[in-house]
Order: sequence, then structure tokens, then C-alpha cells
Amino acid sequence: MRLTRTPAVAASSEVVDADGVRQPGGEVHAWLPGQNQTLCGLPLSRTRLRRFPHVSFDYSAIDQLTAADPVGRVCPRCLAAAGGRGGRHRQSWERQNPRP
Repeated sequence: MRLTRTPAVAASSEVVDADGVRQPGGEVHAWLPGQNQTLCGLPLSRTRLRRFPHVSFDYSAIDQLTAADPVGRVCPRCLAAAGGRGGRHRQSWERQNPRP
């Protein structure tokens, strides 16, 4: 299997949608296909996380989950490791008056 740099989803449970496609549910982690652990360091086999290589990890820190969502929680450590914090909402810091 080829290693990719685009994180996919590993989740604690799964939900089958109306089209019969498996979707993640429960607690969601970022996972790089070809590796045996999540981006936060949890081993997939010991934690019994299900892999979803067809679902990309495209959550951000500003996403709000409701009771209607099958995803209950997004791992904050995986979110930070995948670069979900920041992006277009990130305020860049720059020095206004540098030292001489």
C-alpha cells in the first residue's frame, strides 16, 4: 500500500448511509493510510478503531457537531496534527516594530 500525506478517518463506530456506504461515527481520529496508528499516536488495533480510507479528515476547529451528527467527538490532538487549527481563520502574527 502506498503511503499518502492526506489523512483519512479512523472512528470508534460506523454508520451506513442510505446509499449503503460506511460512514464514521462516534469518536473520530485522523489516520494516514498505510500506518498502524492515528496522528495522535493511538494504535488502531488495540483501540479497535475502524478505518475509513475513503473518507478524508476535513474537520476544523470551528466545526460544531450537533446531536443529529453521527460523529460525536473529533480528537483535538489529531485535529492539531492534521493542521485543522488555523487555515483561513488563523490570524498571523508578525512583528510591527522589530528590535534594532
